[in-house]
Amino acid sequence: MTDVQSDVGAAVEPPAPVGGGEATDAAPADAMERAIAERAQRIAGRSKPTRVVAARVSIWLRLGELWRARELFFFLVRKEIKVKYKNSALGFLWSMLNPALTLAVFYVLFTFFLPNGIPNFVIYMFSAMLVWNLFQTAVLGGTSTIVSNAAIVKKVAFPREILSLAAVGSAFMFFLFQSIVLLAFMIAFWHRPDWSALWLVIPALAAIIVFAAALAVFLSAVNVYLRDTQHLVEVLLMAWFWAIPGIYPYSGRVQQGLIKHTILGIPGSHLIWVYFANPVSPVVMSFQRVFYNVVHPRSTLLTKLPSGNSIHKLIPDGVMARYGIHWYVTSDLIVLGVSLVLLLGAMVVFGRLEGNFAEEL
Repeated sequence: MTDVQSDVGAAVEPPAPVGGGEATDAAPADAMERAIAERAQRIAGRSKPTRVVAARVSIWLRLGELWRARELFFFLVRKEIKVKYKNSALGFLWSMLNPALTLAVFYVLFTFFLPNGIPNFVIYMFSAMLVWNLFQTAVLGGTSTIVSNAAIVKKVAFPREILSLAAVGSAFMFFLFQSIVLLAFMIAFWHRPDWSALWLVIPALAAIIVFAAALAVFLSAVNVYLRDTQHLVEVLLMAWFWAIPGIYPYSGRVQQGLIKHTILGIPGSHLIWVYFANPVSPVVMSFQRVFYNVVHPRSTLLTKLPSGNSIHKLIPDGVMARYGIHWYVTSDLIVLGVSLVLLLGAMVVFGRLEGNFAEEL
């Protein structure tokens, strides 16, 4: 195979300066492109080795380039956040108002119109939605980022993977904003998390971020060649959402049905293995274990007794899984380990496909 030499370390032609007349519509984009170009040039100046876009490039060399480009990473994350709410009167508040309105709607719906008897159901649901929004935003943003930044990719030399990773970074920042909404609702409902298990959020969060990064890097490269990829991902994510225990409780009929049925009739096998092959499910359940923290909830629906009195009965099968804390830790660490392997594999694939980006874009 012939190595394809890219222009890292070489001079990058500066964009043409904007005239002194009235600002054009392209001026903000040109300014952003110049800012990225300047940072990429500084990174190239620090890096003596020439970047080789070929299958034989060491994964460790690529990781080293990403580390040297960390300044560009933080700049791109800030840019993603600023662009999303540019010219918006409320700015970053929209990232909290949207989930807050969603929670309010679900609270009214499942409390007054379609009561399901699960106490503080919005806390249970939003504990899952917090993880899902992070994952969905990161994957969708990362998938289209190379194509949407085609002008920069073709003109400026820098580690292109950093665009996908920046999409994951910006999704994490929105996750932090939305976490404030969850905390506000927990205070409003006087609902306390399991403080002793709060540390469980760290491995769970690391697992979902690395898994999302692996998919974002891989899909961003594939999307350059197959533009239908980003639309297919949107459809798959809509179906994927129902594979996590967000709107429905895992314990009860779902858990019993998964244990009851086998895989292709194989004795000793259970569908529950397939359910937990979804890396997002253990992370979602870990967040619910920490923030919802109600193993034996008492139904909010009144039940009539033979004597004529009404009581709130315990929900027979509960809502959350009755697994020990070690199950959550082990599951999250397994997801994290598998995700790290997938991320390295995604970077290898990205490196093999990167050489023809300029021609395909």
